[in-house]
Amino acid sequence: MLKVLKEFFAFCNTTNRNKFYVSIVLGVFNAMFSALKILAALFAIDAVIRGEIGTNTFVTVLGVMLVSVLGEMVVNRFSSMLQTEAGYDTCAGKRIEVGEHLRYLPMGYFNDTSLGHITSVTTNTLEQVGDIATRAIMMVLKGIITTLVIDLALFAFDVRIGLMATAGLVIFFLCNRWTNYSVKKVADEKIASDRDMVGVVLEYIQGISEIRNYNLVERNHTRLSNAIKRKTKADITAEIAAIPAVGIQMFICKMTGVAISGASLYFYLQGTMELSQTITMLLCSFMIFEMLDSAGMYTPLLKIIGNGVDLVKEILAVEPMDIEGKEIHPKNRDIHLEHVSFAYENKTIIDDVTLDIKEKTTTAIVGPSGGGKTTLTALISRFWDVGSGKVTIGGRDVREYSFDSLMENFSFVFQRVYLFEDTIANNIRFGRPQASMKEVVEAAKKACCHDFIMQLPDGYDTVIGEGGATLSGGEKQRIAIARAIMKDAPIIILDEATANVDPENEKELTQAIANLTKEKTIIMIAHRLKTVRFADQILVIDQGKIVQKGKHDELMKQEGIYKNFVSARKQAVGWKIA
Repeated sequence: MLKVLKEFFAFCNTTNRNKFYVSIVLGVFNAMFSALKILAALFAIDAVIRGEIGTNTFVTVLGVMLVSVLGEMVVNRFSSMLQTEAGYDTCAGKRIEVGEHLRYLPMGYFNDTSLGHITSVTTNTLEQVGDIATRAIMMVLKGIITTLVIDLALFAFDVRIGLMATAGLVIFFLCNRWTNYSVKKVADEKIASDRDMVGVVLEYIQGISEIRNYNLVERNHTRLSNAIKRKTKADITAEIAAIPAVGIQMFICKMTGVAISGASLYFYLQGTMELSQTITMLLCSFMIFEMLDSAGMYTPLLKIIGNGVDLVKEILAVEPMDIEGKEIHPKNRDIHLEHVSFAYENKTIIDDVTLDIKEKTTTAIVGPSGGGKTTLTALISRFWDVGSGKVTIGGRDVREYSFDSLMENFSFVFQRVYLFEDTIANNIRFGRPQASMKEVVEAAKKACCHDFIMQLPDGYDTVIGEGGATLSGGEKQRIAIARAIMKDAPIIILDEATANVDPENEKELTQAIANLTKEKTIIMIAHRLKTVRFADQILVIDQGKIVQKGKHDELMKQEGIYKNFVSARKQAVGWKIA
């Protein structure tokens, strides 16, 4: 228990950690105010027994009780607020920290780690930590501190009763370790089931059109249902695992109170304890473990906090790419690859590639699926680091650049566009957040999307669904191009940007790309003949190597992949249904 609390406090930033520490100090004062009730009870009982009830006694007892109750109220208020602020602020801060950390991780991490896991940690896990940390830490610390302070107060009244209470505390904490052990055995399955359920739900929602298209509703519904059942079973198992130990903790608290009551009566009958102290100890026997009893019910939840902290630390422990380079602004954007190789999971993806791409030229990359086309562009833009060799822009190794200054050189338009659940204007502004509305409109016009935007209910203030779900594929592509135009980077990477565009949008999209790529260095991955034939150089990539390089006319004179590629496209265009 103390180990989990220590790890959680280390997990917090300095400000929030100090808030928890202050709340602990306030907890000590709260316990002292609570212990004053014992003193008030002793004054009252002693006065009754001696027959000395009077105004002074009444005022004294009432004053002590008022100080006790009001002191607890005030201290509790500030302590609870500090712990609530610290708990929720810690988790909010960690979400931002994880998001920033993910920006600089190699892309291979996202292939190894499911979207469900990352989403589960940053949403469900941190939500649980924030909610549970606030309640559990508050209740557990309050229970422990209050009980320890009252236990120390008992020593002042009678050492024997103090020792009995201490013995009860020791047994309670030993049992508490058993509780943590019981929960620990099922905690991993609880976490795994939560991650699996989030992953399945995301996959189901993202692929709903394909699921309906191919009549896979029943199969995917079964998978989703099984994930939910697994999660439900894991939650119930975790609860059941904690019940016996929590029950025994409560039993120990009650039995320790009974033992203190019995011992106090025995000491009185033996003549070794005064009647007023005996009655006071009888009252304390019900009071001493009251808060600890409540704390015992929350201690199993501390394991959830510990697991949540471990999962977040696991993500943050993934080694980021070295981004602490220099702010470099090259005089030109000539790109050079020198003997570049890259492997992933012991499989060679790019094999000893040497290549030059001159500034303000267009380079088209074609080749069989899985040949390494996208990986090559990822190495140029340093989404991955090369295994060997080097990539330079303007004569400087891309690893010398700070990551942010390197990204200033690139704009990307992918086949699969992601738009945020925000206004269209703000989605375009992602290219340059400080842009004025006039500049947003100008970029939209160049991207040929101004007309359809103006037909939307709120124009540029229309809020689109997450991922751009309320727009067509061509419309999303053009907004992505408007975003890239807004950024105005000197190097444009087009990754099959027109591959799945319908004929109605093709003309506008082609014009938008033309406006985007004026006076830029263009690197395009494409499958359409008309998008590559006028390139300054065409690279044919197969099995990680450049097997052909040249202009369209030059490559058409060679037997090989490119000529076969063009012939296949021409034949496809000529197909007719009889």
